[in-house]
Amino acid sequence: MAAILSDSDQHFLQVREVVKDFGAVRAVDAVSLDIARGEIFGLLGSSGCGKTTLLRMLAGFETPTSGQIVLNGQDIVGLAPYERPINMMFQSYALFPHLSVWDNIAFGLRRDGLPKDEIAKRVEAMLKLVKLERFGGRKPHQLSGGQQQRVALARSLVKRPQLLLLDEPLGALDKKLREETQIELVNIVKDVGVTCVMVTHDQEEAMTMADRIGVMNEGVLLQVDTPSELYETPNSRFVADFIGNVNLMDGVVVDDQASSVTIECADCSHFVGHGITGHVGMGVSVALRPEKIYLSREEPAGPHNRVRGVVQEMSYFGSYSVYFLDLPSGARLKVSEENDQRYREGKPTWGDTVWASWPPSAQVVLTF
Repeated sequence: MAAILSDSDQHFLQVREVVKDFGAVRAVDAVSLDIARGEIFGLLGSSGCGKTTLLRMLAGFETPTSGQIVLNGQDIVGLAPYERPINMMFQSYALFPHLSVWDNIAFGLRRDGLPKDEIAKRVEAMLKLVKLERFGGRKPHQLSGGQQQRVALARSLVKRPQLLLLDEPLGALDKKLREETQIELVNIVKDVGVTCVMVTHDQEEAMTMADRIGVMNEGVLLQVDTPSELYETPNSRFVADFIGNVNLMDGVVVDDQASSVTIECADCSHFVGHGITGHVGMGVSVALRPEKIYLSREEPAGPHNRVRGVVQEMSYFGSYSVYFLDLPSGARLKVSEENDQRYREGKPTWGDTVWASWPPSAQVVLTF
């Protein structure tokens, strides 16, 4: 059973109408956000969307043009970076090459003047937490990329910050190591119980690691939600297109009921099993995920949620295959199917004409 958070815990970090201008360019545009104590929150967006600028304002490296940033009840906008109970871990890790792993972790504690026995106690505890007890005497260049990443994390956590900021934390690792490290990093952060804000452009990384995600574009926070809600119920074309793979079809509402809506698009008619706030004749977009589509050689029943196309391209990815169907209008439909059999008879191939169909629960209707 999930713990019930107090009001102060739910609003542990409050960002209120924060704006950041660089001359005539608005990098962050009136962003408001609440982050709970102990939460891992992901800021996701493409390069230049404002996510790193927002992170730097939390750290104190940039000052907001306007707005408030409140951490645990204290407005921190006027505080210098070293006065904030915050640590930031950079993509480059910024480890001191001439110091051992042990001394890298201890560096900040020594700067703070902590007693030697307290420093030793904390460093040893961190080495144990990140599973590097045997590597304390090594230099950073003697470690793998994943081990260096854990040293940087230990150094960030050893001072027991109230807030941990991660800037593209796994960006320096190769794909396989990055995937292996994601869950490990989450487990360490959760074990410590620190509140964490991470910035990434990698949607898979954000979906794997974050409790909630905020999607940014052109300085604006478009949607904040859990990974599953972002994927299943995006609130705009941009979010739908940015999170995962999606087919977007423009159309017009031809029937609008409280519990369903029918939309005519260029190649097919969509019957959607939920209502929208709209009206007949309104232009909308229909978002349809590739894995929610079924392929068959037989024509499906009914007039809705089906289209015929020709397999123009296909790719095999081991656990699943992706098909691109050319539709009558010239549009292209992406379909993803699991390879749940080692060899499947009748599997579509290049040049085949097939039917694609989907249930009424598969689509999301987007009004902007």
